[in-house]
Amino acid sequence: MTAHESFLDSWPAEKYAALLDLIPAQYAWLRWLVSALVAIALILAVFGLLFAFTTVTERKLLGRFQNRPGPNRVRILGIRAFGFFQPFADAVKALTKEDIVPAAADKILHFLAPAGAVFFTLLGFAVIPYGRHLTPLDLDAGVLYFFAAGAASELVIFMAGWSGRNKYSLLSAMRALAQLISFELPLLLVVVPVVLAAGTLGTSAIVTAQGGWSLGGLIPHWNVLTPWGLAGFVIFVIAALAETNRCPFDLPEGESEIIAGHLTEYSGFKYALFFMGEYFGIIGLCGLGVTLFLGGWQAPCAFLQFIPSYLWFGLKLVAFILFFIWIRATLLRLRIDQLTRLAWKLLVPLGLVNLGVAAFWMLTASWDGPVLLAVRWLAGLALILIPYVLLGRSLGAGLGPRDYRYAQ
Repeated sequence: MTAHESFLDSWPAEKYAALLDLIPAQYAWLRWLVSALVAIALILAVFGLLFAFTTVTERKLLGRFQNRPGPNRVRILGIRAFGFFQPFADAVKALTKEDIVPAAADKILHFLAPAGAVFFTLLGFAVIPYGRHLTPLDLDAGVLYFFAAGAASELVIFMAGWSGRNKYSLLSAMRALAQLISFELPLLLVVVPVVLAAGTLGTSAIVTAQGGWSLGGLIPHWNVLTPWGLAGFVIFVIAALAETNRCPFDLPEGESEIIAGHLTEYSGFKYALFFMGEYFGIIGLCGLGVTLFLGGWQAPCAFLQFIPSYLWFGLKLVAFILFFIWIRATLLRLRIDQLTRLAWKLLVPLGLVNLGVAAFWMLTASWDGPVLLAVRWLAGLALILIPYVLLGRSLGAGLGPRDYRYAQ
């Protein structure tokens, strides 16, 4: 136990090690199996409940934003609990609804697509450090693993659109793929400076590299508190919203245009699995954003280190998810042409510019003193803001009010 580590911080790791010590050392394979099963069970239990309560929290918050009541009727044993039992009623409903499969559908792909939507998003949870000693799979290339596992979601979406033998599902799946591919590039570009600054692809090492404080323990050394980190965080949030089909980028399920998108031919529990996979993707990307830019499990101030590290991670994660809900309640859906222009003509160039700003920040790391630090900050912000203004003007050039002409 380190000097800044509390008993509650080390308690989960100690109990986990005590459980594995019950297995004799000669059964190394059994220790590995039990370790993997315990980690999988904990991830499914914790994030399964987080998914359930995120859905009902979102519905209740959207109700408050829109001046209407959210779910508040479901009771268990006569207890209403302000409607927070609603996810369990929804689960029973999804399990009991009829599973309708089109006669011409590819039955195997139609079954595998929803299962893959959950499976591949859950893989990314293995490399996120949830606390000082709570990284299920501490890989040296954890960031690369996370994006490699998440890339399979594109295959899942195409499988869903193709398997139903519905031209609308197929077309909307292709549109969803265009959106995912467009925003994956800026998402990856803003991760590169983080990897360069930490000198590693390991998620735990990236969090450790953001440790420490300035001004007597009041200002943390988080990546978001640098010019390149702030710009990268903003781009990361925008790209994460698009990657998870969240408003204002929820075009793949634009009901007014393409019915239910690539999910048109799905019903019952299969539809619920896609819904679950989408929320797992939101939680996973929020967890990665906390790890890369917000210090992971690091406390914001030195005097708050007595609070267990996993609680800090949980608070940051919940705040990130609530921010996503707020964005959904605030912004309107973009058109497909606006979406692609935003990705290719603004976010990708800004991501490349941010690489140069990060290089400048690292090369000037030896500049000491408040004056040089202020110059360093102003130069970094200028290198970001000037290209942003120029790109923004070129992006909006020629986009005036539309002249609608109706057939006579």
